[in-house]
Amino acid sequence: MIRALDALEHGSLEFKTQPDIGVIYAAKIDKSEARVDWSRPALEVHNKIRGLSPFPSAWAEMPTDNGSGRVKLLGSTRVDAGGIPGTVLDASLTVACGEGAVRITELQRSGGKAMAASAFLRGQDIPIGTRLA
Repeated sequence: MIRALDALEHGSLEFKTQPDIGVIYAAKIDKSEARVDWSRPALEVHNKIRGLSPFPSAWAEMPTDNGSGRVKLLGSTRVDAGGIPGTVLDASLTVACGEGAVRITELQRSGGKAMAASAFLRGQDIPIGTRLA
């Protein structure tokens, strides 16, 4: 990268057209593909959340005051913890994965605005042991 930037600065950077061989069309991501599979390893879940944020957004079913609802997961961190996949492990919205766990840091209710998990939890009780789908 340093050599490329140096060459660009000195006007000696050579651009090459990519070959057409191996080019494929990437289909639009379907909503069902964006659903979080908590049985997957924490690194994979975390990367899915990061990769799909802010659009189309990874999502999970989460209990809310009005029953159960789809919640967009916009941010997360990996945590060294474990449990039954999809289970809320603590009051900070740490969720167990197939291997390890992730802490949800930012989310968005359906029809709502994006917010930090701490703000969400001030208005919504998600007891430890709750299972997310």
